[in-house]
Amino acid sequence: MSTTHHPRNPRMLSVEQVRELISSGEVDTVIVAFTDMQGRLQGKYLHAQYFVDHALGHGVEGCNYLLAVDTDMNTVDGYAISSWESGYGDMQFALDDETFRWVPWLERTIMVQCDLLLATGEHVPMSPRSMLRQQIERAADHGWKAVAGTELEFVVYRDTYEQAWERGYRDLTPANQYNVDYSIVGSGRVEPLLQRIRTDMYAAGMVVESAKGECNFGQHEIGFLFDDVLSTADNHSVYKTGAKMIASSLGQSLTFMAKPNEREGNSCHIHLSLRGLDDSTVFWADGQRTAIYDQFIAGVLATMREFTLFYAPNINSYKRFAVGSFAPTAVAWGIDNRTCSVRLVGEGAGARLENRLPGGDTNPYLAVAAMLAGGLYGIEHKLELEPMTVGSAYDTDAQHVPVTLREARDLFAASDIAREAFGQKVVDHYVNFADIEIRDFDAAVTDWELRRGFERL
Repeated sequence: MSTTHHPRNPRMLSVEQVRELISSGEVDTVIVAFTDMQGRLQGKYLHAQYFVDHALGHGVEGCNYLLAVDTDMNTVDGYAISSWESGYGDMQFALDDETFRWVPWLERTIMVQCDLLLATGEHVPMSPRSMLRQQIERAADHGWKAVAGTELEFVVYRDTYEQAWERGYRDLTPANQYNVDYSIVGSGRVEPLLQRIRTDMYAAGMVVESAKGECNFGQHEIGFLFDDVLSTADNHSVYKTGAKMIASSLGQSLTFMAKPNEREGNSCHIHLSLRGLDDSTVFWADGQRTAIYDQFIAGVLATMREFTLFYAPNINSYKRFAVGSFAPTAVAWGIDNRTCSVRLVGEGAGARLENRLPGGDTNPYLAVAAMLAGGLYGIEHKLELEPMTVGSAYDTDAQHVPVTLREARDLFAASDIAREAFGQKVVDHYVNFADIEIRDFDAAVTDWELRRGFERL
């Protein structure tokens, strides 16, 4: 299934190149993948010749339970799309021919990303990629396209994933023992891993900007150039998967958890701007912000609490939102103000808003779809932008972002805007997603409870 939403990066592969690479024996494996509700790449490793003979131009199939499981891949109740009663049927993995890329961290392997289709040929509405496509089409109806970049932090450990598992993910050795924010020495100590990730991601068709240290022990960030929102989300998913696999190959591990410990969490700041379909500037004119830009910001703010489920989808996500942590607590905007949930950056063609709410565990398709849906709501309803925050947003009386997944779930479930933007089936699906996570967490006995209660209570 080909798309014309984004210009091709010359390091991506064409269908003709894929055929040639397989015919010559340079490629013997093709990964067919999609991104699930949890933001993970899922799919199949296909023998290359089988791929050419049977999958190319046709796609493959996969069980519809892949959009109806918890993080542990358990089948769970409550999803209309998939159940024992319906027989757990298949979805179609429709290949997006513009997403063929090398997978440099695996030998002789390439990847293609997919849209999920129903038996009728329609997009599966609750598939994250379908949801983002829906908002892309909505923007296109206005004559606009959206571009975005994601800034994704992670924490590196000297332990392997297997060692981390055996230790219950406790007492791990971070790659740095102190705050290495912008430290050349600190990043240099981790550079064999960072360099490998950068070069492999470049070879996989991404435009890599830089790497830098962050505040938490062993915390780093690798930045990529902005692109159209679909390409950015696709690249984001491949990057997260590849970074973990590269770390594992070097005997290390890394995590994108929003809050892996009591220090600074992992953020995923999302920069987004609207452009005309001809790439003209929409957010800036005559040396100042346009009315459309202000309305877009107002819409993102007006929907932020109701859409937080898509920005912060896990129990752990809400541990980031702490005063004085560089993670936001207030629904507020400011110009180059990192205490606000929405920070305005740049001028002219570079004018964009930065959403600082999402963490490293966010699903990029859902988060960007939520930003687009909120911004377009603001434009379509000509919302007035509230006064900007000057100084610390932590000290204002602005509305607070949800502090628990349960609060975010309830806000999303009651949202008429969410139903209008995504449809009732999607709202029901992701409310059930949150209900499952909350139910499982409520049933768990945590380390905190054991430490406080085992002997002393």
